Amino acid sequence: MKALIPAAGHGTRFLPASKTIPKEMLPVSARPAIQLIVEEALDAGADEVVIVTSPDKPSIRRHFEADAEWRARCASRPEADAELAHLEEIGRRIRWAVQAEQRGLGHAVLQAADILRGEKEPVLVLLGDALVSGEAPSAAMAAISRATGGASVVGLEEVPAEKVSRYGIVKGERVEMPGVGGEVLKLSDLVEKPRLEEAPSRLAIAGRYLLDPMVFDLLATQRPGYGGEIQLTDAIRRLLAQRPVYGYRYPGRRHDIGNPAGYLETLQAFAASAARP
Repeated sequence: MKALIPAAGHGTRFLPASKTIPKEMLPVSARPAIQLIVEEALDAGADEVVIVTSPDKPSIRRHFEADAEWRARCASRPEADAELAHLEEIGRRIRWAVQAEQRGLGHAVLQAADILRGEKEPVLVLLGDALVSGEAPSAAMAAISRATGGASVVGLEEVPAEKVSRYGIVKGERVEMPGVGGEVLKLSDLVEKPRLEEAPSRLAIAGRYLLDPMVFDLLATQRPGYGGEIQLTDAIRRLLAQRPVYGYRYPGRRHDIGNPAGYLETLQAFAASAARP
């Protein structure tokens, strides 16, 4: 299984800090958020991760590169040296793609097509500004895909009525999935950012996807949708017309680190989790 992390957004909700520090590099404990997301992908079974970044975010790539000077500094500090060695091992499993212009999430995912098109297994997509406290969903989503013959799976959360218009919203029927700690649905429709009165439910796509590689071909022909951007939800809706797609309402809690309030909530949630025995 391959994984893909879109991390090219400008992070304007976090200005002025994001002018010099990519939101994906904000620390959660001693590790930047994007490292935690990469580790989630690897723990779920991905053997390689593609990070889509932008030309003005060199610090993301630099973080994962081997650094002889830092290794020398930490040679007498075993714990710090072990962290750097771990980081270098992760870096050897990362490939890079560039999104030179911002044209939506679907467009960001499409930038990895040359690397990932032709894969036989579904591709795990983890948003670079979404962390999950509690039980991470990616491993369970991979299990659901295997149990359904390789079907696509999207992570879900229930959102308040006043926030429905901010998300991709799904329609589906619940199915039994033994051994999975969360609600599983077989989807029949997806709508990007609908008005509340037009929304098929309050179940929103929440930062995690496991997608049939066919999605890259669909994105290549996808017309701009909401906001004039290439929307990933629109391409998944077209995928659903041809192949089954499941939804997983996962038990963990998603946190948006792309704004100060969400970042503070993330720090509190992860600190509380680390404090539990």
